[in-house]
Amino acid sequence: MELLLELQELLKEFVTMCSLNCCSFRALFLLLFCRSMQIPEAEGKSEILPPTIQKIIKGYNKYLRPFFDNGPVSVGMSMDIASIDTISEINMDYTATIFLRQRWTDERLCFDGNKSLSLDGRLVEMLWVPDTFIVDSKKSFLHDVTVENRLIRIYPNGTVLYAIRITTTVSCSMDLTKYPMDKQTCTLQLESWGYNINDVMFYWTRGNDSVRGLDTLQLAQYTVEDHFTSVSEAVYETGRYPKLVFHFELKRNILYFILETYVPSILLVVLSWVSFWISQSSVPARICIGVTTVLTMTTLMMGARTSLPNANCFIKAIDVYLGICFSFIFGALLEYAVTHFCTLHQLSSKELPKIIDDDDDEEEKNAVLAAVTNSCSAPDNTNKTDSNENKQSSSDRKRERSQHRVCNSAMSVMKRLFCIFDCFHVKNPYHIDNYARFSFPLSFIIINVLYWVYYLYF
Repeated sequence: MELLLELQELLKEFVTMCSLNCCSFRALFLLLFCRSMQIPEAEGKSEILPPTIQKIIKGYNKYLRPFFDNGPVSVGMSMDIASIDTISEINMDYTATIFLRQRWTDERLCFDGNKSLSLDGRLVEMLWVPDTFIVDSKKSFLHDVTVENRLIRIYPNGTVLYAIRITTTVSCSMDLTKYPMDKQTCTLQLESWGYNINDVMFYWTRGNDSVRGLDTLQLAQYTVEDHFTSVSEAVYETGRYPKLVFHFELKRNILYFILETYVPSILLVVLSWVSFWISQSSVPARICIGVTTVLTMTTLMMGARTSLPNANCFIKAIDVYLGICFSFIFGALLEYAVTHFCTLHQLSSKELPKIIDDDDDEEEKNAVLAAVTNSCSAPDNTNKTDSNENKQSSSDRKRERSQHRVCNSAMSVMKRLFCIFDCFHVKNPYHIDNYARFSFPLSFIIINVLYWVYYLYF
């Protein structure tokens, strides 16, 4: 029938072109001959197509899912993790390339035979496929070099294997309080977009072994410690949908940060202690060491923050350690300021005899204590004389006793304060450096032990 229609069209063209020369007739004859030869060839190709392909083309409806009236269709999932390219703490996400394989049974695709049938990936557009999507995906794309990376394979019992290669960027909520000694647990969630649990059911084909490739994966800053799969349901306003979740735990490698941040900060703290062995009269040398170490530590702290989110509520472990180191460096600078001030104060006080100073101190202390004693004893004496003359009530006597207790406690507090002030009184400022040479390293070692034990084991 198609040949007759084309012949009719060619005859109409012949009638309209009857005024042409013989060359035009020859061209028309050649065109008619070529078209007549193409039709039997196409018919021959359609005859040699497999029965399954003919069924897909003629009687298959891709808009209806398998088992449309006989319950949900079960879709099995498996994955191969080809690579995890980047893990970003700033954007809270990771980028991975995966091979996603989906397997289901479609009774309309059954055919006779014992071998599977591999089809061209472009034929997927003529079949029903699950509407699977990645829940937390920010950006994804299907690889298409040299053709779209799709695989479609049909088995005699109607089982369909559909595999694709995609690269996706998935969000991952991270807790950076122990950075860089932290462990992050990220997920890859697969859900059905339009089919609820009454239409489609998801399951992992081999349980925890359904996801492969992480055991041999090499990452720059992380090590994959554990991974497992789970099956759940996603509840939305429109219904309940099947959901598969793949969990994997990443542990950060701390060696890079030890060499890049921790060791330089420790060396800066030790460098600030060099000023304790420099003479107090060498003001430029000690000030230069103190200021240089403070500025270098500030630069190191700013550099450690460049690879992290600027606006966040996390107080990270590395921030705590850098703050401790900065406090010790700044304390070494303040130590020399205190030492220099005490030295100048001692030199100015040497103009007066030491005995006079000691006598003046003792007189001041005795005057204060005497004033407190008189204030306590005066009401006591008056009360005693009044008691000889007039009898007091019991309430007046209780008031007298309470006043005695207050006065005694005030005197004891004053004596303790004087003792404390004597302890802080520096008789020889040159001993401050001796105390600092011992106290600064000891306290720094103790704080380091507490820091590493807390962040590594708690």
